[in-house]
Amino acid sequence: MHGPASPGWLLVALCAATGAYCLLRMRSHVEEQRRAAGGEALMGFGMAAMAVPAAVFAPPSWAWPAYAVVFGAAALHALWEARACAHHLHHLMGTSAMAYMAVVMAASPGQHAGHGGAGIPLVTGTLLLYFTGYVLLSGVRLMPAAAADGSVGWGDRPELVRVCRLSMGIAMVAMLLTL
Repeated sequence: MHGPASPGWLLVALCAATGAYCLLRMRSHVEEQRRAAGGEALMGFGMAAMAVPAAVFAPPSWAWPAYAVVFGAAALHALWEARACAHHLHHLMGTSAMAYMAVVMAASPGQHAGHGGAGIPLVTGTLLLYFTGYVLLSGVRLMPAAAADGSVGWGDRPELVRVCRLSMGIAMVAMLLTL
């Protein structure tokens, strides 16, 4: 992604840590928790890879189309899963946003895509509105979360799951702003 190196590395660290926690959540005894955690781990690590500052590492020309294919397939999977659980609609938005960013970056490598005289493109603006609203709502939902008792494993702690999702939402807003 475009932007200064220091915030880019902080974004990489945040997304990688979120992805790592999501991998830990995959050990949950609750099947739906494990399935959601797998998709969120893919998002966390994918966002970390995409957030590496371009000034430090310029990805090969095939990387952006590959990201688009991976996240496009993940979006189709989320669409299929959304018929059973409405939470997968958010996964659909996230994976679609990642596929969109990859397509934009593939179409204009090394440039600030969409930053011309026309302002923010409609799709980028819509995604920014969605994820900003998601971050604000997630923050409000996080405030009253009570700490779980000691019998709950790290992968099943609801407040940490919310923090994980909030972190990815904040990272998505940051990545969309630098697009």
